[in-house]
Amino acid sequence: MMKKVVLGLMAIGLLAFTMSVAQADSDYEYTKQMKDLVKMMPNARVTLADGIKTASAGGKVISAQYEVDEDNGFQLSTFVSKGSEVHEVIVDFEKNTVKSDEKLTDPDDIKDAAKQAAAVANAKVTLDQAVAEAVKANPGFEAIRVVPKAAGTAQVTLLKDGKTKKVDEKLD
Repeated sequence: MMKKVVLGLMAIGLLAFTMSVAQADSDYEYTKQMKDLVKMMPNARVTLADGIKTASAGGKVISAQYEVDEDNGFQLSTFVSKGSEVHEVIVDFEKNTVKSDEKLTDPDDIKDAAKQAAAVANAKVTLDQAVAEAVKANPGFEAIRVVPKAAGTAQVTLLKDGKTKKVDEKLD
């Protein structure tokens, strides 16, 4: 009996560690583009929360962010779970319409998406609601990213006057 409890606790610890390592790598990549992102954000006419609502028409949004993609430039990217598949849905940041919808094929993106989907599987609060709460609690800030975490929370990255701030919002 004690062995099962110890093994269960080890599995939970391993999952938490894996999520934090994946989050750290993802944060590092996102931070590298921050200077360009800050310059481009005034072009965004669509809030992150509204973009999430638009993308969710095709499934459950499991993460979303404004980004400066090396191939496609400034964009609002969302990962959307559609049954057993995950798609990257790009929302037009000026018109709030779906610009593209493609099934994920990159192994690293698929791995990240699987962790994100697991983290929001039982969430009672949607990501757009979590983003709206974060913005409401931080006047003058705009949300630029939301990523679920393992412990029933989502980390929302906020931007104001070129400076970022991260806050956690409960999803359960």
